This record gives sequence, C-alpha cells and structure tokens, in this order.
Amino acid sequence: MRLFLAIGRIALLSFKGIAILLILTSILSGCGYRRIGSGASLPVHIHTIAIPTFQNTSLRYKVEQRFTAAVIDEFLRRARSLRITSDPAGADAVLTGTIKHVYRAGGILDNTGRNRVFEVVIVLGVTMRDVKNKKVMFDNQGFVFKGEYELSDDPVSFFNEDDPAVDRIARDFAQSLVTTILDGI
Repeated sequence: MRLFLAIGRIALLSFKGIAILLILTSILSGCGYRRIGSGASLPVHIHTIAIPTFQNTSLRYKVEQRFTAAVIDEFLRRARSLRITSDPAGADAVLTGTIKHVYRAGGILDNTGRNRVFEVVIVLGVTMRDVKNKKVMFDNQGFVFKGEYELSDDPVSFFNEDDPAVDRIARDFAQSLVTTILDGI
C-alpha cells in the first residue's frame, strides 16, 4: 500500500513540475504573437511613406487616381502611426505603382446570347523603396485583380456599373497591398 502512495506522490509531483516548467518556458520564450496590421515588418526608421499618384499606361481614364486614393485611405485606416504624403521629398519610403492594363471580358450570357455579366480585369505593378537604405523593400509587377458587374435588362433603369466595379477592385487591391506591406504576409 505504501508503495502505491509513494508512486502516486512522485507522479503528482512530476506532473506539477512538468506543468510549471512548460508555463515558465512559454512565458520566457514568448510565443511570437503580434497584432496584425501593426506594421511590425517595416523597418523601425520608417515613419513617413510617400505615395505619389500611380502611373497609368492603360487606356482607362483616371483609374490611377482611384487606385492611389484607395491605397492612401487603407494606409490611413490601418497604420495610424505612419505619416502618409504624396511628396517623396522627406519621406522614409516611397510607394510607386503603375496601372498596366484594364480590360473588360464578357462573362455570362442571357437567353438571347448577349453578355449580362462582365468581368473587369486590372493588372498593376507596385514597388516600395526604402529611401534611407536605398533598397527595394517590396516589388510585385504582376498584381491581377478582377471584379464583376451585371447589366440591367431594363433600359430605363440602366446604370453603368463599370465604375463601381473598378472602385471595388481598387479597395480590394489596397487591402491586399497594405496587408502585405504592413504584415509581411
């Protein structure tokens, strides 16, 4: 009987010891947790990001302004500790972008064979440079974003959905880009 009690005490002590050791190890080592959107992947010397108006090599009118505004809005919303400007002078980093292609493709046909749902495809290139260290921090020349819109059957209530589709694509692009830059994902 005493043997069973002794084994039980040793097992209980070893369980408590292991539990305490695991807790101490996790506290002392840290778990690598960080808040998403905190900008932890940016170098510590970057406080100001310049985002000049994107270039537009497509034939689509003023699409570069929508994408630039969406990126600036997303940075302002997500990275309040950063200062965003359009002037590269005095900035710690410069984010440049180019709208390469904007095209529409037919998607779904109706009973008469006409396109009713169209797809807008926008191809972009983006580069972010560290001005102080004179190095490229981020470069992706092959961003492809797509969005759909539907044409109305009623000609009286016709509303061009092309522009709202481009605005939705710009917001999606900005969210993806800012997440990638701030979180290094």
